[in-house]
Amino acid sequence: MASSKGTYPQYCSTRGGMKDASFEHVVMSGLAPGGGLFVPQFVPKLSAADLEQMRPMSFQELAFALMRRFVDPDEIPSADLERLVQRSYSSQWRDSSIAPTVRVGDALIMELFHGPTFAFKDVALQFLGNLFEFFLTRRRQRGEEARLAILAATSGDTGSAAISGLRGKDYVDCFVLYPNGRVSEIQEQQMATVPDANIHCIAIDGTFDDAQAIVKGAFKDIPFRDEVQLGAVNSINWARILAQITYYFYSYFRVSGETGETRLNFSVPTGNFGDILAGYYARRMGLPIGDLIVATNENDILDRFFSQGKYHKRENVTTLAPSMDICISSNFERFLFHLCDDNTEILAGWMSGFEKTGELTIEGALLAKAKREFLSASVHKTEVLELIRSVHAKHQYLLCPHSAIGVAATIKCGLPSLATINLATAHAAKFPDAVSLAVNPLPDPPEALAVLANLPLRRSFLPNSLERVQEFMREDLKNGGTSKQGSSWTWIVAAAVVGLVMARAFIQQ
Repeated sequence: MASSKGTYPQYCSTRGGMKDASFEHVVMSGLAPGGGLFVPQFVPKLSAADLEQMRPMSFQELAFALMRRFVDPDEIPSADLERLVQRSYSSQWRDSSIAPTVRVGDALIMELFHGPTFAFKDVALQFLGNLFEFFLTRRRQRGEEARLAILAATSGDTGSAAISGLRGKDYVDCFVLYPNGRVSEIQEQQMATVPDANIHCIAIDGTFDDAQAIVKGAFKDIPFRDEVQLGAVNSINWARILAQITYYFYSYFRVSGETGETRLNFSVPTGNFGDILAGYYARRMGLPIGDLIVATNENDILDRFFSQGKYHKRENVTTLAPSMDICISSNFERFLFHLCDDNTEILAGWMSGFEKTGELTIEGALLAKAKREFLSASVHKTEVLELIRSVHAKHQYLLCPHSAIGVAATIKCGLPSLATINLATAHAAKFPDAVSLAVNPLPDPPEALAVLANLPLRRSFLPNSLERVQEFMREDLKNGGTSKQGSSWTWIVAAAVVGLVMARAFIQQ
């Protein structure tokens, strides 16, 4: 079903029970009732003429044009949406093109690490943070007592990007869960050195999958959800997928214009399935994407699904690519929903069975259909290090472990290198311990990352317990959202130092 104008989609839950939801409801709710995910009730289609009209657009112009297709102007007027986009992709980016694609030897690399936290998730979370503030401000102007308590799980990059997008925002408190000892040192520093009182970092005793289960459990607890006005920034929030669609179009237009290739492939380092899902929706909109490669590390549940039809949970192992150390991919449910032709009953049955047994198996025509949508490959430690080493030796270009997995997967799948765009999801300096196993000595990190080592950490430690996390949030919010972790002149000075360093880094670009 469409909106009243028949042009803009409304949204429904993958598991049924809710349809005709507004974009605002989807953004502010995050997760649908009953544990489902929100999806558009139809995917807007672009004609060949539409694509040619979009080809010369800047990143900001393209983001507005694509988002407009999914958001009714009655909800966000065009002038407001344009301001949100411009504010999200402005001077906080170190490259004015936001997502440049460069050639490294015979490889095409889409650099998605030019945002504030040096990772691809900035593309979505700068926008989402501004969306939250827009909707909350509008509600309060109507006299509503509107606030949000954001609860996020991170394997490293989502947390810092969410904090960057939400720090200091009015009417928002942000609680970030991460697995203690299982993110890189710099990733933790990016999160836990932020001094803003509305930011709360929580290291839990467990894995990312444990943290993610706590977030989902909190959303399923309806009384708690309503009590604290819970909101989501993880890629279960549809707005994140929407924002990421833009860079597939942007890179395609730039590369095809230069090379003449009319059908390009994309290789995507994949953990929670959100990044590659944006490419899937871009293709459904009409962008002539060829193959989409699901590139995994040793935590290869997605590769096993697309090669064998077995979405079977195994123990989470620690790898060189911690942001991909995920054994249950939250966004995969959206693809499964489309795989069963948007049948909410089938999807709900699949997910219920998986949640009970840890296994979901498809075969026959259904598996063949899934394979037509995605290729996949699993890349392990020795392959990652060898690729980082060889690319640096030949081209003096440094890949992070996640980005290296994407390039290696392109090679494994046998796709033509000059017709395949590899997503570089993070700056190599965020993972010095891993990268130094292949390249030593390392080049100096960007100054905005180097300064973090001298700042104090502000975090809390909790067990792997939904109840303890809920108790922590209740207590903190009862005290007005001011962090019990501490706020002092040390952090005020630290914030000023970071701000000056980052400002100098921008000026020197």
